[in-house]
Amino acid sequence: MRGLLIALSLLTLLPAAQAQESIRERIKARMEQRRADKGDAPATAGLQALQVQGRQVLVHLPAGRDAATPAPLVLAFHGGGGHAEYMADDEKYGLQKKADEAGFVVAFPNGYSKFPGGRLATWNAGGCCGDARDRNVDDVAFARAVVAAIQAKYAIDATRVFATGMSNGGMLVHRLACEAPDVFRAVASVAGTDATTSCTPSRPISVLHIHARDDDHVLFNGGAGPNAFRDERKVMAFVSVPETISRWVQRDHCATPAQRTFDTPGAFCETHTGCAGGTSVQLCVTDTGGHAWPGAPTVRRGKAAASQALDANDVIWRFFDSSSR
Repeated sequence: MRGLLIALSLLTLLPAAQAQESIRERIKARMEQRRADKGDAPATAGLQALQVQGRQVLVHLPAGRDAATPAPLVLAFHGGGGHAEYMADDEKYGLQKKADEAGFVVAFPNGYSKFPGGRLATWNAGGCCGDARDRNVDDVAFARAVVAAIQAKYAIDATRVFATGMSNGGMLVHRLACEAPDVFRAVASVAGTDATTSCTPSRPISVLHIHARDDDHVLFNGGAGPNAFRDERKVMAFVSVPETISRWVQRDHCATPAQRTFDTPGAFCETHTGCAGGTSVQLCVTDTGGHAWPGAPTVRRGKAAASQALDANDVIWRFFDSSSR
């Protein structure tokens, strides 16, 4: 009888243990929502909100834009566990400021989330990450729908549509390069390596990858670092940066070896040209900066400061602009 009672007790504890992580996530999401309600979350002033497939997309139109002249469009995908408003915060990414300087429309889509306000969202990049991957969410179709919705509302140059992303969002743009090169002219990933399980692009596409050597989430030489995700089942053994670049060099049939195109203390860029369809594959590496957006003035509390050896926004836009010529 005593053994039966112990067994029953253990069965009772198992669901509680499994639910504990979910409860913590819900509490965190509610706290973030309360901060947003109090105005402590990144401001959305000046951003226009669209609803696409039940998710929020924030759109920034560049200052001084001529509404009748088609503008380039950049989709910016947040990291895993983030949300659209966080990616839109110029204190952390500076993409709205860069859009004003360069004259492109920038949109911040929200990933898949089961929480209030779209918090703690993830993207299905193939092998990663979280609920978006586990539920096989079609984020490629979502990205296509976001572009179509923005094109229906604003004057957009369909030949100059690009995608960039951070971490899990960066992994998604690699997948978009594989599955939607008919929509996106070029992509740029920061701190998120190729997580696709298969990739057969319908045509060549230019790809830029930016990564810090000391990234402790998505390790430069492959694998998930100790801070990648609270639950390791929600991520994967990440592909290394060199392997990611090698895959794109093969996919784009680049004929020439990489050439050093940028070199400064703490950072460098190497570019493969001579690729099919006039495309290029570029890698930019910073010595430090951890799992952050290079050039960002602030990062999450407790994280290593972003590298200031290069400005990701400048590098990304220069790459996009040259890819569209």
